[in-house]
Amino acid sequence: MLGENGASVSEQTESTRTSLQENIEECDTKHSAMQQEAGSQSKKQLPADMYYKYEELHSRPYITPDSEIPENLLHLSHSFGYDCGRRANLKLLDDRTLIFIAGNMLVLLDVNTKEQRYLRSCSGGGIGAITAHPGKEYFVVAEKGKQPNIIVYEYPSLRPYRILKGGTEREYSFVEFNHNGSMLASVGSAPDYTLTLWDWRQEEVMLSCKAISQEVYRVSFSPYNPGMLTTSGFGHIKFWKMANTFTGPKLQGLIGHFGKTVPTDIEGYVELPDGKVLSGTDWGNLLLWDGNTIKVEICRNDGRTCHAGTVQPFSLEDGQLMTIGFDGVVRVWDFERINTADSNSDGSRFEMEPNNELVVGRNVCLSSVVRSSLPHSFVWFAQDSNGAIWKLDLSFTNTSPDPECLFSFHAGMIQGLDVSKKSHLMATTTLDCSVKVFDFLGKRELTTRRFNQGGTALCWAPPVVNQSGGLLVTGFENGVVRLLELYNPQRLQTITGQSPEGDAELRLRQPFKPHDAAVTAVAYERNGEILATGSADCTVFFFTVGENYNPIGFIHVPGPVQALEWSPHSHSDNNLLILCQSGHVVEVHSPDPATQKPTNTFHLSELPRRSFKFKSIKSRIKREEDTARNKAIKEKKKKVKEEWLKDTKQPDAEQEEEKEEEKEELPIIYIPDPPSPLCCGFYSQPGHFWLSMGGFDSGFLYHCKFSENQDEDPEQRQDEPFSFLPVHNAEDDPICSITFSSNRQLLLCGMNSGSIRIYPLQPGDHSLTSMQAYWTLSIHDNQYGHLRHIRCSHDDLFVLTAGDDGNIFSFSLLPSEEMQQSLQRNRAKIPSPKITLGNETEDIEDPAAYSLEKAKQKLQNDQLQQEVELKVSEKQKNLSELQKKFKKVLNDNQNLPEHIRLKPEELQLDQRCYKQAERLKAQRVMEVRKQLAWEQERCSIALKKLQDWFRDSLGGKMVTVVAIQTSHRVSTYHLPELAELSAWVRHQSTTREPAGDRDAAVDCRKVRAQTAKGSSKIDEEEVLRHPVICTAKIKLGDRQEERLRKAAEKAEQARAKIEKKKQEWAQIYAEKPSEDYEDPKDVEAIREAKENIGDYIGVKHRRVNAEMKREELISLEENMHEKQSEVNRRIVALRDSKLGLVSWLHTRAQRLQKVQQRLAVHLRRPPPILPNMLPEEVPEEKLRCSHSTLERYRSLREQRFKDLEQEGAASLLKQLEKEMEEEKKEEEQRSDEEETPRLSVSSVTNEGSELSELEEELQKEEEIRLLHEQNTLLEEMETAVCQFDAELLLLCRQKLHLDWRLKLADLRLVTLFQEMLLLKQFQRREGGLHEKLNTCITEENSITSKLEECNEQLEMKRRDIAKLQEREKALTAAFQASLGENNKYEEFLTKVFKKKIKRVKMKEQTGNEEEDSDGDSEEDDDWDDDYDSEEGGAAVNDSICPEGCEPELFENTLQLRERRLDLEELLTEEKKSAEALKKESDSLAKKEKSVKSSRAALEDDLDLINREKLQKISELDVVVPLRLHQIEYVVNGSVPSDLSEALVLDKSELDRLKGRIQLLQGEKLYQRDLHRQARQQHTKLIHDRRSMAATIQTLEQQCNELMRTKFGRLVDLEALQMLSGNRRLEELKQEKLLKEAAYAKEIKQWDAKVEEARQALMEVTTCNTEHLRSATSLNEQKKDLQVKLSTSQKKMGRQQFQDYRRRTDQEAIQNLQDLVIRQSHQAEALRREIHLLSCKGGHMLPPDHTRLPPLSPLRTHIGSINTGK
Repeated sequence: MLGENGASVSEQTESTRTSLQENIEECDTKHSAMQQEAGSQSKKQLPADMYYKYEELHSRPYITPDSEIPENLLHLSHSFGYDCGRRANLKLLDDRTLIFIAGNMLVLLDVNTKEQRYLRSCSGGGIGAITAHPGKEYFVVAEKGKQPNIIVYEYPSLRPYRILKGGTEREYSFVEFNHNGSMLASVGSAPDYTLTLWDWRQEEVMLSCKAISQEVYRVSFSPYNPGMLTTSGFGHIKFWKMANTFTGPKLQGLIGHFGKTVPTDIEGYVELPDGKVLSGTDWGNLLLWDGNTIKVEICRNDGRTCHAGTVQPFSLEDGQLMTIGFDGVVRVWDFERINTADSNSDGSRFEMEPNNELVVGRNVCLSSVVRSSLPHSFVWFAQDSNGAIWKLDLSFTNTSPDPECLFSFHAGMIQGLDVSKKSHLMATTTLDCSVKVFDFLGKRELTTRRFNQGGTALCWAPPVVNQSGGLLVTGFENGVVRLLELYNPQRLQTITGQSPEGDAELRLRQPFKPHDAAVTAVAYERNGEILATGSADCTVFFFTVGENYNPIGFIHVPGPVQALEWSPHSHSDNNLLILCQSGHVVEVHSPDPATQKPTNTFHLSELPRRSFKFKSIKSRIKREEDTARNKAIKEKKKKVKEEWLKDTKQPDAEQEEEKEEEKEELPIIYIPDPPSPLCCGFYSQPGHFWLSMGGFDSGFLYHCKFSENQDEDPEQRQDEPFSFLPVHNAEDDPICSITFSSNRQLLLCGMNSGSIRIYPLQPGDHSLTSMQAYWTLSIHDNQYGHLRHIRCSHDDLFVLTAGDDGNIFSFSLLPSEEMQQSLQRNRAKIPSPKITLGNETEDIEDPAAYSLEKAKQKLQNDQLQQEVELKVSEKQKNLSELQKKFKKVLNDNQNLPEHIRLKPEELQLDQRCYKQAERLKAQRVMEVRKQLAWEQERCSIALKKLQDWFRDSLGGKMVTVVAIQTSHRVSTYHLPELAELSAWVRHQSTTREPAGDRDAAVDCRKVRAQTAKGSSKIDEEEVLRHPVICTAKIKLGDRQEERLRKAAEKAEQARAKIEKKKQEWAQIYAEKPSEDYEDPKDVEAIREAKENIGDYIGVKHRRVNAEMKREELISLEENMHEKQSEVNRRIVALRDSKLGLVSWLHTRAQRLQKVQQRLAVHLRRPPPILPNMLPEEVPEEKLRCSHSTLERYRSLREQRFKDLEQEGAASLLKQLEKEMEEEKKEEEQRSDEEETPRLSVSSVTNEGSELSELEEELQKEEEIRLLHEQNTLLEEMETAVCQFDAELLLLCRQKLHLDWRLKLADLRLVTLFQEMLLLKQFQRREGGLHEKLNTCITEENSITSKLEECNEQLEMKRRDIAKLQEREKALTAAFQASLGENNKYEEFLTKVFKKKIKRVKMKEQTGNEEEDSDGDSEEDDDWDDDYDSEEGGAAVNDSICPEGCEPELFENTLQLRERRLDLEELLTEEKKSAEALKKESDSLAKKEKSVKSSRAALEDDLDLINREKLQKISELDVVVPLRLHQIEYVVNGSVPSDLSEALVLDKSELDRLKGRIQLLQGEKLYQRDLHRQARQQHTKLIHDRRSMAATIQTLEQQCNELMRTKFGRLVDLEALQMLSGNRRLEELKQEKLLKEAAYAKEIKQWDAKVEEARQALMEVTTCNTEHLRSATSLNEQKKDLQVKLSTSQKKMGRQQFQDYRRRTDQEAIQNLQDLVIRQSHQAEALRREIHLLSCKGGHMLPPDHTRLPPLSPLRTHIGSINTGK
């Protein structure tokens, strides 16, 4: 099945063509012929009365060839939509006619009568943009498609007047006339974005260039300067100027720079008279552009935006500027204030208020406006992006009418469309929250109903549900389904007596919310008893149909629902087919409401269902098609080969070729991931259905069925279609929607490209076998107008379509006149209202409303919650009663006597209950702690912050640590808070070179060099390749084709290998150092040496300034603070260790006391004195207070508050401190009393009683152990105290050393501060010089980068010139090779090749290079001079090929001449460019030299200032503390009192310098050795280079000799390797074989003729033999007679005989000379053949060589005799 369908696909694809393309090509051919005819008459002006025929231009429907489908199958009846989201989709032709684009149609709308006229797109690809002529005499339609045209129509005749071609590749985005309408500007969309200026009356391009690489929204001419244009679009605005240069007019563009303003999309702008431009923004403010920069941003007062959302200026007149915005407001601004607006500082805005404003309406989004064509009119027509066209009066007077909404349409994609089953009514809905009903027979809109949410699905109830045909089911994006009832309110007048307006109204009958996401599909069961709704939340809900719709239940499906379809009446089972977007298909049985049991949920889990998941088979189909096609090709080739082998009788060749055949690899089976989306589908038979897929699987209709195995998971299953049907020309254009006519004889398809396609079907054709011929027409927009909704009217006379472009079209299936006659008596009937029509049902307006399932679940949960609360309340009541009883029992138990009172344990009935309760309590406590963990951490952090804030830090409070056994003590430093370092502004040195520009320039040069390198590759192979002379092609065999393919692959591999070698050599040469290259290590060593030597020879000192001194000052302060903080931390750590030690000592003392209590008094050693913490050691203890202390303070404060104020408060704190001290002393006394040793009772009793021996021995052992423990404790305590004192002593000494260093640092601080004050005096002078120096450095870097760039370009130009010269030489060599040897036309062809002719340069569209008239005249003179200077003074006629010369060779010579002239022109241009670059390089070098001199002068000035600063700094006094042993300045054996003449020097530095002298001496010797070795290595390298050059030269000579030996001349080996197979040679070989076969047959015929001639020759020879015999006898007789006569005639006979011999010898000599000449010619021909074969490597004759004639035999006497006879 797959193979058959695959074959049909290929046959159908090859046999069909689009009639639409044929029409367009026919029109283009006529147009191009017309243009050529006009251009041939020396730019003849197009006649003003020339028109095109619209019937020949407009696109037509495509109909399958040889089908009987009529061309006028559909006739456009009316357009109900408006693509309001398209930019500038509203233009005005006169005071009553508006035009706008609707898909592939241009609609001309009469404002007064609301009648529509239509023009179809001529390309069939859609319309991109429209505009009207300023005089309203013409309007322009710019199309879409491949190479689209711009068509200018005359109005009101609507005849095509001009056609403009070649302005863009795919689509026009905007077109606009200039102020007087003489020029037209167009802008293309992606990919070219071409800006083109047209002389549209002559259909000529004036100027053209690429606008930008982004989407362009608008282009316009300046009304004040005809040569200025402006374009704007995505994130840009660009200003253009038509400049007249010396090469002609050009378009020069200047991109707008936003600067500090955020880039924005610019939808609209207005050109001002002085050249400025005012544009809008995305955020609602206005930007005033001066040049290409923003002068000021304009907003309203207090920073409010001019508009809410995007703003567009659109008009400037009478000193007022008008703007529109997406907020639906028109505002008028004072132009003078805007024009003179200026900002005081960068980034600020100019604030102003509008003079007037007009609020058009609520929920209005104005995107474009057009003005009425009436003179002095203030009426404007506005395009509303929310689906309306407004009429505005912008006169802003008291009598101005309010805005009038002329037309209202849907906004955005059409989400739902359906038609009435009883009348010509149509209903639609979109996401603009509206539902509209249309009378498509009367071409009018009946009514509109708006809601709070957007509509997503719509279905018209069938007559079996609603007999009147007025019930609509509409689904919305929030999951709500609303039943709307349509009725005629005019008929209510008979019931209510009221006269309502309008012909129809929609009444809300019932709303319900079955889903939580958008409703995507609604469908009635075939009997009208059940309604099914599908949603994007992957559910399908069922309802019973009646007066009220009641829910049955819902099911879950594997993906979002795409469509729902109930089985038709022809099926036995009533099933629902659910199509999911993910490719799943589910079939469920219709639920029976009577059998449904009430449950807790609406979910129908037991509803029977079958699932299908689509698996892609498209790649397999394509694979089978390719296999079949390749098989057919192979069979055809095999037949041809068999016939050829049969003729040539070469069976072995067939076997060899069969072995060489390689098995072709089949394409892999591709499965798209993610799967292709499902577009639509429908039932064919019970259990069978058709699917249309999108994405990769488009192009086919797949016939599927449910498998028998339904146990597999629907998400994991993979089901393949059992059949498929190819859809012609739908590879990238899937079918989005499908519908049938009522009799199912027409299949209507809505395509993804916006076109409608109709297939005639045979009755009862469920397998669609008759789906072959079709009728198609592009209707909606081809890019985004996907046709998702298509319906037939109830009588099949109308077809309704709706697409994603917002357009709605109605078509008639009969011609319009016939339809009007048949439907004159019928009008769209609107249902009558019900008699019981009451108040409208309350709508579901809450966006958070519960769905039916959630509401049911919530109701059940609420009921359960109420039941739980009741049970809990009852249990709590019982528990409270039990608690009361238990409390009473406890009270009674407490009143009982103690001996009979029950214990708490006895009151517990079961211990396990108590443990369980305790466990639960602990668990809850843990949970509470976890819950309060964050709060606890927060409170602790807050407490710590308060303590740190109110308590003095360790730096503020002095902490003193005192030794225990000695009097040593150490205190912390008093550290005030270090000043904020941010106050000291740190500037980096301004003397650094700004390397950013240099780096950027280097990067730019690198990129440019790479680009130039890529572009400078010259295809030398094209030049060197011998031109192929076009002759009749010979069909080659498979073996020859394979040989050519392998040769091409081999040549390609050789080319890649050579290219790789070239890249490697280029990399090696790039890494090769230059001649003046220096090793970076040597450069660094020289720099370091210069710097080190400079300290002593007085080179430039490092410049210092006040900022550097300030940084040094701050660094020193930070270092001092850090050192002091470090010592403070150590002291505090020592204090903390003492706290631990004191605590440990008290613990040991208690242990010692217990031990000594058990010892005798005489054995007790005195305990050590226990230390205590002094108040100065723990100053923070003063701030610690307990809760009791705080309570005591509060009570004291309350007692004395009445008598004391501030002073009392102070005394209160003192009193509180005294009380705290007294309490502390009392506690210490109590503790001392408790620690006094007391004799134990046991010891007293033991002293009075006698002990036994065992007890005495045990007592001694105990005494010994206690003594050892006592000694150990005392030793440990003494050791710990000594260790602490040692640590304190060490820290005290380190602190003293630090004190000494800090004093020196303080002195250094004073010196630095004095230096900083001194340097501040030079700051102003030095700052000015630094600014000048930085300017010079920046300028120098810029000039240097430009110079380097210029030099690089110059070097590239030189390389290009050299390559062009090489190409010219190669071209000349190719010409010589094409002539061959001994060509008699060589001189003529050489003159033709070298002839100089005048060539006319074609004007480029980009306008980059054009020649003026003066240049042309001078060039003409030059060409005339060259022409006259040809050799011989005679002109060479190169228009006619001379007789005898090969035409192919002559044409080849002309082509080579053209290429030579191209090369000469390129060479001339490159030389001019190189000369210009040379001049530019020289000027830049001069500038660089002058800038360097200026920089050197500034640096010298800075050095002078620096030396002056250093001199001033040197004069400052510096304090240096010295000891006596450091002073070595002695006069007369004593130290003088005046040490001003002494030199203070660091001894370590002096020792370092002495050691450095020795190191330098050793380094000097080492450098000498290195220099000597380097010279030796340099000499060796020079010698090696010379020997290598000689070797290279020798190898080149050997290579040249080998090439001459093998090829006879020097050849390019790389070009020889890259030569691919010569197809011409293979064709000649094939031709030779064919001719040899023909010649062989002819030779056989000639052999037979020769045999016959030989037989005749034998007969003649026999006859001649007889004649010879008779001649012999006669000769003998003659001899006898001669002997007789010899004596008598001796003298006379001798003379005659000599004359005869002389004549005979002369004839023989002449014959031999002729033979030598013929043999010499044959030898020369053989030499040429050998030479050609040696060059080509072949073994066959050259193509132009003829066979050598056979050598003629020498004449014999017998031949002479025969001839004589």
